[in-house]
Amino acid sequence: MNQVEAFAEIDAPPETVWEVLLGFETYPEWDPIERTIEGVAIDVRRGPIEPTDPSRFLDGPMVVAVEPNRRLAWLDRFVLPFAFDRYHEFHLEPIDDGRSTRLLQRETVRGALVPLVFDETRVERAFVAMNEAIAASAEGLASATA
Repeated sequence: MNQVEAFAEIDAPPETVWEVLLGFETYPEWDPIERTIEGVAIDVRRGPIEPTDPSRFLDGPMVVAVEPNRRLAWLDRFVLPFAFDRYHEFHLEPIDDGRSTRLLQRETVRGALVPLVFDETRVERAFVAMNEAIAASAEGLASATA
């Protein structure tokens, strides 16, 4: 099992950062790893989601944990369980009396193919860039509504 984490402090409240994270259609603009996430935004807005159909993993990431304005996590599998499983999560923590957000982005990978395909340095660089893009987007939204 390998794990990569990246933190960022964002000058926007958690609700605004959450809104950016739910903008799945914008992921291709700023996420070099998870190019598409489809069909879950409406469910995420309603609250917790229970994985029900294991065949859904063939379509891409499946949301497995939701705590609005606090946590979003998904699991992505390469065809078979334990070949290459990626558990990706975002944690939002309010700081400065809720005016700002500490963002943690974490990915845990496991499986037989990890030594062959997982590049921890590349993923860490990507997470830093992603967090910067999330921050820019959230801070832009926050200043537009201020």
